[in-house]
Amino acid sequence: MRLVAENLGAERGGEAVFDGVNFALGPGGMLVVTGFNGSGKSTLLRVVAGLLPAREGSVRIEEAGDRFAGVADACHYLGHQNAMKPAMTVNENLEFWRSFHGDPDLDTADAIDAVGLEGVGHLPFGYLSTGQKRRISIAKLLVSHRPIWLLDEPTAGLDRASEGRVSRLIDSHRERGGIVVAATHLPLGVDNIDELRMGEC
Repeated sequence: MRLVAENLGAERGGEAVFDGVNFALGPGGMLVVTGFNGSGKSTLLRVVAGLLPAREGSVRIEEAGDRFAGVADACHYLGHQNAMKPAMTVNENLEFWRSFHGDPDLDTADAIDAVGLEGVGHLPFGYLSTGQKRRISIAKLLVSHRPIWLLDEPTAGLDRASEGRVSRLIDSHRERGGIVVAATHLPLGVDNIDELRMGEC
């Protein structure tokens, strides 16, 4: 599978945020998107995910066969918000996303273990610390398989050890042929990446 963007542009409030964005990522490929606040990093991820319309250009998947109808169907999107219900337990939240996305991958307990939070599955999500909430939102990526990960500041609020876990999970996903697009202000500790600096497109 390949993820391809051609002459991609977006707007916010009727004003252009960026234009002329081009990239192509094959299996194991990763694009790190950097730039100043307001340069369009988050907007780019939302356009790729199909959450916002493109102002111009296109984004598509190639060589995916009939498995996915389009880019949105092939993506996991991790935004600034964790997309979890505070009153539901960690297990209930992850089981919801596993059922919603389909194509199960790790079971809930293994996904929680993978982010280093074994034993918290029975707790309401709202009881967790900021860093723990972010780690559980990352575990959401693991309970259903999607070949493309779109990550917006994935390590925000994490300590150094947790940042390392995220790096290893990204490496594992890429080793399986996955594709990653990550917007970040912080180094992610991964190698062999392409970089796109917003504001310089």
